[in-house]
Amino acid sequence: MAKAADGKAMRLITVALATVVAALLLSWGYATFWPKREAPVQGEAHRVIRVQVWNGSGEGGIASRVASELRQGGFHVVEVRNADRSDYFATMVVARRGDPAAARVVARYLGDLPVIRQAWDPSGAEVTVVLGSDRSRLHIEN
Repeated sequence: MAKAADGKAMRLITVALATVVAALLLSWGYATFWPKREAPVQGEAHRVIRVQVWNGSGEGGIASRVASELRQGGFHVVEVRNADRSDYFATMVVARRGDPAAARVVARYLGDLPVIRQAWDPSGAEVTVVLGSDRSRLHIEN
């Protein structure tokens, strides 16, 4: 009877170890072969792109998640706050400089969002991301 119990325990341990090894192999394969986003961190003159993230969607916490994703991508997030209103329908990337190249890089990184120009004081951020209620189209990790 004791031999049968030992045999079952050994099979159970073997199955558990095989499962752990399979999970590790799958994790390695995912990390090695899954397509990765490029980290576009530089704008004009090879400077890090400074970005503001404004939440206009009405959903709490989404601006922080987008800011975190941008930071992971190498962007310099200089401000995270609520927008002037919380009923924006469309998410957009606003170019704050005359040249919208930096805004296009951010828009591409987040999933090919529309870019609009609205230049202002050059001492602030180069790009503002205004989050709208269509935020599900963003390419961010949840």
